[in-house]
Amino acid sequence: MRSLLNFLVRIHFLLLFILIEVFSISLLINNNNFHNARFVNFTRQFAGKFYLKTTKLKQYLSLVDENQRLVEENTRLLNIIESSYKSDEIFFRSVNDTIFNQRYRYTSARIINNSINKKHNFLTLNKGSEQGLKSEMAVVSDGSIVGVVKGVSENYATVISLLNLDMRISSKIKKNGYFGSLNWNGEDYQTATLYEIPLHAKIQVGDTIVTSGFSSIFPEGILIGYIVGFEEKGGSFYEIEVRLSTDFKSLDNVNVIGNLLQNEVVELETQALRND
Repeated sequence: MRSLLNFLVRIHFLLLFILIEVFSISLLINNNNFHNARFVNFTRQFAGKFYLKTTKLKQYLSLVDENQRLVEENTRLLNIIESSYKSDEIFFRSVNDTIFNQRYRYTSARIINNSINKKHNFLTLNKGSEQGLKSEMAVVSDGSIVGVVKGVSENYATVISLLNLDMRISSKIKKNGYFGSLNWNGEDYQTATLYEIPLHAKIQVGDTIVTSGFSSIFPEGILIGYIVGFEEKGGSFYEIEVRLSTDFKSLDNVNVIGNLLQNEVVELETQALRND
């Protein structure tokens, strides 16, 4: 308390000056119509700009909340659509019914770190094992491929981006089913290369490339991109340039896809390889 009093004593001339200035300005405004009008106009403009900024901020925050709500609602719908389920068709003379059991589970997440200018690019998500994420889960955004979960902690996950030289995706041409392996070229973040498509396959610029479904990670039919060019390589196959549908520079929200039957598939395939 004593320190406060000493401080006020030291600045009492400044405080007195400010008080006199405020009093003088008040007298000037109240006794002069011109200055009064100018002051009122200034305060109105200031208040108007302040309220406009406040309103825009509220609208922005509202849009952020609404966007998150839409992301969560989209994830909920993805979890109940028919393509997220496996079909068990039972054919008996007395029974002709189709029962759908869930195969894929979707979890929404947000990207908190992302790189596109390296040879081995990664992303970081704000969800981890506590939210059900684990390695070897697919990551998509707006129905297009992003990458594969590599490692998880309790509340975070790292993702190998499609823009990674180590990433290879089993892909196919949507219109005819011819499949091959897609790999990023390490240069342009907007394009990748599809290999192993035979020369007798009918292809053209604009054809859609999707996941083949031959992987235990990605569901069949996830959009990858569109053919923008191709040439014959090695005498038997095409080398196809694919324009990626995912804009990796503007990624924000993603869905992580968990294959509930993944372990069963992997164990069976591992056993088959051992017996080969």
